[in-house]
Amino acid sequence: MRALRFTDWKTKPTLQDVDRPTPGPGEVLLKVAGAGACHSDVAAYDDFEAATAPKGMTPPFTLGHETSGWAEELGEGVTGIALGEAFLVYGPIGCGRCVPCSKGQDTYCERVAEMPYLATGLGRDGGMAEYVTVPARNLVPLGDADPVAAAPLADAALTPYHAISLALPVLAKGGSTALVIGLGGLGQIAVQILTALTGATVYVTDRKQDAVDRAVARGAIAIDASGDQAAQLREATGGTGVDAVFDLVGATPTIQLGQAVLARGGRLSVVGIAGGEVSWSFFTNPYEAVITNTYWGSIADLHEVVAMYQRGQIVPDVERFSLEDAPEAYRRLEEGTLDARAVIVPHAG
Repeated sequence: MRALRFTDWKTKPTLQDVDRPTPGPGEVLLKVAGAGACHSDVAAYDDFEAATAPKGMTPPFTLGHETSGWAEELGEGVTGIALGEAFLVYGPIGCGRCVPCSKGQDTYCERVAEMPYLATGLGRDGGMAEYVTVPARNLVPLGDADPVAAAPLADAALTPYHAISLALPVLAKGGSTALVIGLGGLGQIAVQILTALTGATVYVTDRKQDAVDRAVARGAIAIDASGDQAAQLREATGGTGVDAVFDLVGATPTIQLGQAVLARGGRLSVVGIAGGEVSWSFFTNPYEAVITNTYWGSIADLHEVVAMYQRGQIVPDVERFSLEDAPEAYRRLEEGTLDARAVIVPHAG
């Protein structure tokens, strides 16, 4: 079968012929419906090298940590899954024995240093292929929902959903406000989640006007990125600041913006991994305001994300590519010329 492989550090992924995998005990072979292309993949093959990469991401492996597909073959011991049934894949794979893993929080596995890989598509062969094997535990049923468009939900929706769910207590009041910084795939879905789950007024900012326009069409209020954004937000909130800030970029300037507009008792969630660094002071941080970070989400979160997708509360913006065109999708992702999440469809047509 064909697969898009990350073969070495500082090397672009290439299409290769590989053997079709066989599901082991407790695993399911999926016929891949769709696999989303994510900036994390670009970081893996462009930014890291052996000395700096997270453990468990050593090449070679097949990319694709946002994956959906149909059950094709069941491994030993797997029951309760019908062949042909559509699923979304929960990517992270922990030890399955520690406290976080027992809660479905594989992203925070206490034995991550002992694991041979981080996730399906991050160290373990992922969904940028015709077929992929996945632990049965990591499959979330999609029902009749379109599995191709669902693929990005495994990261681009799960990640902001987890951050937003943790911030719900500060948004559960009349007149609450939220700010989404960065309106790529995650940011667009964050706006939809906030609109569906809260009554908050949602402000957004991004330097791409088309992205801002899409968020505004979804009910958000734009902040002019070319002006003094902090002053605009302070004025818009009557000087009190924003209750919940979601930074989907994570660069120093974006985190600083979040700090500058955070309300007392508010929550700044840094979700993007641009590696920004900022300072904190008792005298400048609003009283009882929390600055934190989150990473991906839990299996339970993904079930809830799928429920929102099935009800039409989340509609990902996707652009479909054939498997042969996957390198082109990543080229456009690197250039920033995609207007939607690229989804590789191995069995298109």
